[in-house]
Amino acid sequence: MAGSKLDPIDRQILAELQADGRMTNVALASRVGISAPPCLRRVRTLEEAGYVRGYYADIDARELGFEVQVFAMVRLQSQAEADLVIFEERCRQWSLVRECHMLNGEIDFILKCVAPDLSSFQSFLTGELLKAENVATVKTSLVIRCAKDEPGVPFDVLEERLVRKP
Repeated sequence: MAGSKLDPIDRQILAELQADGRMTNVALASRVGISAPPCLRRVRTLEEAGYVRGYYADIDARELGFEVQVFAMVRLQSQAEADLVIFEERCRQWSLVRECHMLNGEIDFILKCVAPDLSSFQSFLTGELLKAENVATVKTSLVIRCAKDEPGVPFDVLEERLVRKP
């Protein structure tokens, strides 16, 4: 298990940063019970090892006028690796597509899209997504409300698994 490579302090650092990536190193060190210099060294090591991919602000899309959120389920005509890669690259270019996940099952990709209004999303859907090479079908679901949007990983579950590990 990948998380078992880290010691408890490293895992606690990651959990604290996940909860509040803006805290100062001094505050982080205090929360994990070590002094600031070794805490900073540990954070840098975790970043360099790829455990921390970046630090982001959680922006409220609706406050900025993006009232529409849609999940688009995309089925491709071909699932050859080269065709999958081309579609993924195209998704990276569409600014309304905020997430793109390849799935196993009846659909090949699910896209999380945001738009200022339904008209803007419809223009994207009919003018870009449906016309994209290799797209066979697209089914969409409009988000009514979000009950939970929790980034990251559940560190409590990781810790429980490490305790149970033989």
